[in-house]
Amino acid sequence: MRLDLHIHTTASDGAWTPAAVVDGAAAGRLDVIAIADHDTTAAVESAVERGRVVGVRVIPAIEVSSTWEGREIHVLGYFVDPASEVLIRHGARARTLRRARLEEMVARLALQGIDVDFDEVLRTAGAAASSLSRPHLARVLVDGGHASSVYDAFDRLIGDNHEAFVPTMLQTPTEAIAVIHDAGGIAVWAHPPADLVEPLLDGLVTDGLGGLEVHRPGHRNSVTKRLAGLCRQHGLLPSGGSDWHSPDAGHTLGDFYVTGGQVSRLMAAGDA
Repeated sequence: MRLDLHIHTTASDGAWTPAAVVDGAAAGRLDVIAIADHDTTAAVESAVERGRVVGVRVIPAIEVSSTWEGREIHVLGYFVDPASEVLIRHGARARTLRRARLEEMVARLALQGIDVDFDEVLRTAGAAASSLSRPHLARVLVDGGHASSVYDAFDRLIGDNHEAFVPTMLQTPTEAIAVIHDAGGIAVWAHPPADLVEPLLDGLVTDGLGGLEVHRPGHRNSVTKRLAGLCRQHGLLPSGGSDWHSPDAGHTLGDFYVTGGQVSRLMAAGDA
């Protein structure tokens, strides 16, 4: 069995619609995927329906944003109820704060002499986007000639360490875990930053963290082994996914996958 448990759609900052993502997963010979858009489950229902047609199982998921001392901490929620009241409230709040965040980033870019029309950011995101994210701004910077690529835009202008960066500031990691639990899901730390794992992990496990994203494209074997060891040490569930957003980076859905054996305990917990 081939699984990719971290994929984005046009409901947040992905390039493809939910149906196109599922079709792409089928073409890439993936058996199971998780639609995990930023702070929204708007794509889940249509993805599940399309998955039934093409034979791809779609796990309802979400990537919940949080902040710790100005650092972004993302928590994946697997097997959530996409129609739960808690996620509806979270999504509405996130839409407001994410828009305000990007407006502030546009203002900070202007102070550096880089003028961006915020309405163009909205047009780039499209009507289907329930969650505005930095890649939407990055694409406008590319279109405006301020960056040569989305990667370049992040590298020079809007990455975490640049003057224009503004944290999402939705909630704490503890609150993000609580949102996922209240929606019936399993909380898994997405792409955990190496320098934050040790200082934060014990506390997050106490708060109800259920797993770590162990398997990712580009992970060195030493990183994967370290995260897998922490899962064993703390009784956490390993997960894995491509964090796929767009084919622009040269990767097709199905290029990266995890096996059923690598995430068997997570799948069993979700199906219990």
